[in-house]
Amino acid sequence: MKIGVLTSSRADFGIYIPLLNVLRQDNNINLKIIAFGTHLSKSHGYTVTEIVDQGFTSIDKIQLNFSDDSPKGISKTYAETCLKFADYWSKSKFDLVFCLGDRFEMQAAVQVGIPLRVRFAHVHGGETTEGAIDNVYRHQITLASSVHFASTESYAQRIKEIVGSGKYVYNVGSLSLDELDQLKLPTIQSVCKQFLFPEKDFILATFHPETVSVDMNESYVNEMGKSLRKLLDKYQIVITMPNADTMGSLYRSEILRIAAKYDNLYIVESFGKLNYFTAMKNALCILGNSSSGIIEAASFKKYVINVGDRQKGRMQSKNILNSSFDAIEIVNQVESAVNFGDFNGKNIYYKKDVAKSILKLINKELANA
Repeated sequence: MKIGVLTSSRADFGIYIPLLNVLRQDNNINLKIIAFGTHLSKSHGYTVTEIVDQGFTSIDKIQLNFSDDSPKGISKTYAETCLKFADYWSKSKFDLVFCLGDRFEMQAAVQVGIPLRVRFAHVHGGETTEGAIDNVYRHQITLASSVHFASTESYAQRIKEIVGSGKYVYNVGSLSLDELDQLKLPTIQSVCKQFLFPEKDFILATFHPETVSVDMNESYVNEMGKSLRKLLDKYQIVITMPNADTMGSLYRSEILRIAAKYDNLYIVESFGKLNYFTAMKNALCILGNSSSGIIEAASFKKYVINVGDRQKGRMQSKNILNSSFDAIEIVNQVESAVNFGDFNGKNIYYKKDVAKSILKLINKELANA
């Protein structure tokens, strides 16, 4: 059985790891990783090296241009992705190809496979993010896919509504949380040493642009900048850089400007999954608008200040403190989160043995297809 796995960024690869590990351990599966997107962008950390570092050697690499993050530039990258995957799917045949999430380049790779009869399995479908155009991409990927692995029962029900059928739709839980209690995380000391920030209390932050309200991003960047400057008067902040979304360079530029003036702001292009989990586990709180705050942080007993509408619509555990893109509100919510300390509630996205469940299901469904 030949299985392909589409991975376009550091974020989805980190989520895939438990599944990739069980797939490569199955002697009946011929696994091929298809790396594209920002994995091959030097300005975004060239994170294809993280795939190699995990011991995966069967990798097809598809280079794309991410030099222009204007709306027109994103559209051109989308078109380039379609053209390159039209060639790729016509030459490369798989029994099943995994795709994950909602990024525009992931959607392009999937959509162009429809005429070529590529069979896709979608992970993390059915979710809603009202502040990101990814919401559209995610549902399009769902419609183009034959098999679906949802992270909650509500999302599984939404997938059934979108595709008009309950066939091959499964609620398995969040793949990124699989075997979390068994992970051998690096120490915070080693992470601090590797990424060059002091071993003392810090806030972990990530800000991405809002790709629905594109014209508001200049205002949002301004409020982000004001809040970070205010917080840096009191706290150390470790910030990971945004993905290659529309107008992401605005956020990058502002973060770099602040870092030039504050020696307690530390920039990390890409932690990698285990290092990121260690950082999350040891942070005072999580700040920004990344999906990791919504899905993963509760398992590390962390409160999250979820800023703006990018993640609006996603189901939330009780560790989420929502804030608008308003500097005063953001700072106040951070202070509340720090004062709360550890979160002791439940993560609604957690289920045991997600990767093993997916493997069992694809073996069953492919055998009966």
